[in-house]
Amino acid sequence: MPDSDINTSVLIGLLDRARDGDDQARDELFERCRHYVALLARVHIESWLQAKVDPSDLVQQTLLEAYRGLDGFQGQTEGEWLAWLKQILKHNATDYIRSYKGTAKRRIQREVPMEAPRHGSSLFRIDPSDPGDTPSQLVMQHENEIQLAEAVSRLDEDHQQVILLRNVQRMSFNEVAERMGRSRPAVQMLWLRALKKLKDLLHDVEGP
Repeated sequence: MPDSDINTSVLIGLLDRARDGDDQARDELFERCRHYVALLARVHIESWLQAKVDPSDLVQQTLLEAYRGLDGFQGQTEGEWLAWLKQILKHNATDYIRSYKGTAKRRIQREVPMEAPRHGSSLFRIDPSDPGDTPSQLVMQHENEIQLAEAVSRLDEDHQQVILLRNVQRMSFNEVAERMGRSRPAVQMLWLRALKKLKDLLHDVEGP
């Protein structure tokens, strides 16, 4: 069985046990999802505010609401579970952004929705013009969203940002360069190094 299938089974197993009243399983389930929710929170906020902000309060609120409302979750699959978490986060993020004035509010109207992952798809996207067996393809073929988020959380700040802008927000290299205040060649090199580091970290997250 592939590693991604094994880890999906673990997540669903924790979900089933949590629904049966196992508090330890419930705590572990949400701990495993913390980095994933944190990644989504950062993407939501930075896409609206175009600034580095601390999304920790948003993450905590989202996890707390999901924790308390677990009995209301009706899905059976990991994709449905992640979509449910996304929906809670999106509602909370909208309220969070409304606490800001001016252009931040207007950016809410231009939000690019983050769709629920389908089987075989990922929140992370590869460059469609990227040929061959590149680090980008090797990493982005990985289907487990939770493990990807865990690995991304271990990258340094610049590597995290370039991957989030390029592979999650799907910006062009020119847009990423402008956002990060670097040249396009420098951003492309940073991106390739970040993907290589992410690929290495995925082996640590997955284990032997």
